[in-house]
Amino acid sequence: MRNSIYTLVLLFLFTGINAQEYSKLINEADKLYESKDYKMSADLYSKAFKMESKNPNHLYNGACASSLAGNTEKAFKWLNLAIDNGWTNLKHLSSDTDLENLHSKKEWEKTTAKLEKKLKLMEANYNKPLQTELLAIFEEDQKYRIQMNEIQKKFGPESKEMQDLWKITNQTDSVNLLKVKKILDENGWVGKEKVGAQANSTLFLVIQHADLETQKKYLPMMKEAVTRGNASPGSLALLIDRIEIREGRKQIYGSQIGTNPNNKAFYVLPLADPDNVDKRRAEVGLAPISGYVKNWNLTWDVEKYKSELPELEKLNK
Repeated sequence: MRNSIYTLVLLFLFTGINAQEYSKLINEADKLYESKDYKMSADLYSKAFKMESKNPNHLYNGACASSLAGNTEKAFKWLNLAIDNGWTNLKHLSSDTDLENLHSKKEWEKTTAKLEKKLKLMEANYNKPLQTELLAIFEEDQKYRIQMNEIQKKFGPESKEMQDLWKITNQTDSVNLLKVKKILDENGWVGKEKVGAQANSTLFLVIQHADLETQKKYLPMMKEAVTRGNASPGSLALLIDRIEIREGRKQIYGSQIGTNPNNKAFYVLPLADPDNVDKRRAEVGLAPISGYVKNWNLTWDVEKYKSELPELEKLNK
């Protein structure tokens, strides 16, 4: 169910109590999905969608929960709403095992055909040369990073092999950054309607790997792009967190993970208001922090984190 950073997540268009309740329901639905209670997860998505049903990421995730709960009718309803509201990741849709229950239904072919038709219409308006350039940069950005986990496991994080891999990765990042800065300066933060979702995500990936001054320079441009639907609010949250940490402040969304120099253990870098982090994450389309930190084999315990926070802050001074 979980979607990569390449998927555009729309901002909420409503505020106040409704937005808070919606975020709470989505957050709880995500947690129930993670604990494999798919029926209860789908029930909470249903309650949330009675309040608001515009976020394609949430609608898609609700469809996944419903599919796994055996409610194919509701799964197709939410899947089609997701497509109507901007879901475009056909590759993910086709390979997602959460939706295998739907493949034998006649509605499946209609749904995939609907998305294929929508994509063809969208692609007719693409800036093909720019899309091609951005996709090539994307491949270069990811080419060496996808090797890191395997190399680290095999040789260790401080090994010569890892150092060599980081060296070539940093060299590649420098070249990619020059290309992306030129694109941004000449074209602005081009949206997925001009280059497609993956090419659009390249802009964030490269800026996220850039130096602090570059990140600060293009932060206002990305914020404006989010308001126009040309960048993901979830990706913007990650960039904001990175800048906050780099400038010695606490992060907001809990996306930045550090390594304790004393014991080499991973930990969530200093975070503001840990009690409400999931509410903030839900507002930008990010999954609960408990699931996110599992990528580093961490268990989220907010009370324990708050007690350790003063010591964690000392590590980052």
